[in-house]
Amino acid sequence: MQILEAEMESGFQVKNSPYRKWQAAERIPVYKGSLADLRSLETAPWSRIGQRGAFVNLAGQEHDDGWLIELTPGGQTAELHHFFEASIYVLEGRGATTFWNEGGPKQTVEWQRGSLFAPPLNCYYQHFNLDGGQPAKLFCVTVGPMAINLFRSVDAVFNNPYVFSDRYAGEQDYFSAPGEMIEGTWKTNFIPDLRAFTLAGDHNRGLGASSARFVLSNNSMGTHCSEFPPGTYKQAHRHGSGAHVIILDGDGYSLLWFEGDRERRRVDWRDGTVLSPEAGEYHQHFNLSPRPARYVALRLGNLDLHRPPPGTLWSTAQEMAGIPYDDEDPEIYDTYVRQCAEHGAKVVLPRPSYRS
Repeated sequence: MQILEAEMESGFQVKNSPYRKWQAAERIPVYKGSLADLRSLETAPWSRIGQRGAFVNLAGQEHDDGWLIELTPGGQTAELHHFFEASIYVLEGRGATTFWNEGGPKQTVEWQRGSLFAPPLNCYYQHFNLDGGQPAKLFCVTVGPMAINLFRSVDAVFNNPYVFSDRYAGEQDYFSAPGEMIEGTWKTNFIPDLRAFTLAGDHNRGLGASSARFVLSNNSMGTHCSEFPPGTYKQAHRHGSGAHVIILDGDGYSLLWFEGDRERRRVDWRDGTVLSPEAGEYHQHFNLSPRPARYVALRLGNLDLHRPPPGTLWSTAQEMAGIPYDDEDPEIYDTYVRQCAEHGAKVVLPRPSYRS
């Protein structure tokens, strides 16, 4: 079991924050780095949850974190309740979650592999594994680190009685309503199977790509799902920290690097892998499978009300969009061609017309 203590990152002493102290006291495994295989991570009994769990802290940041929750066959969690937002993706299994506000009616939603939902802020909820023969695994991305570091009180975060009735008041169709498209974003509270959700064409980040954006349970957290065809890869881009990219289907790899790096780091992924780039770290995704690669990014929402001034990081449209194919290092394409040959995949993306 890995318990976090003060450490050195990027040459600076990292403070043993209130979040890290709380996390150490939970006494479950903590996984760090840029990537983790959620299907193979070891978990341990987690008294707060009443089932097994592990923390996934990627990208060296404390804006948001990941909770891997494993329910035993036929098992159920304790009643959960926290003063911060969370988004939940079902990795494996079949089950149900019951939601309610203090003194209000209870509502139950059944889920399966691929389901995506979010408990309304500060409501009570409880997970149930409806399969008596197989475990279920949920991956929950939360903004708990910011809340715990802000209030510096575990009791205030996990025992706050306030009811956000403007977000959730026990509406009968809260989780069954189909949702609606508002300014290009789906506003919904439950997606039965994100792996089968119909995406819209979006060529801004790559040839043949498609995507969809979601707002879940009136949260500030952001969610988007993207898919790109076999024989192609996405354009490189960068942004702030906190995006947990969960692979829903396909096999491939991603390149990670900071501007000025002489080498790029490669991480390989498959269904059930989660990866997270650091703030300002370029990342680029490559499909090596014979079928489309699909992922969902669960992340901290955009808390900045204004764009940064010109000349600062990510301020221009080009920086926000990333690196066009024609401006990337030609070695990126050449390496992809070699990798596709090794994996028996056919390259569909034409060789870019590189600008000097």
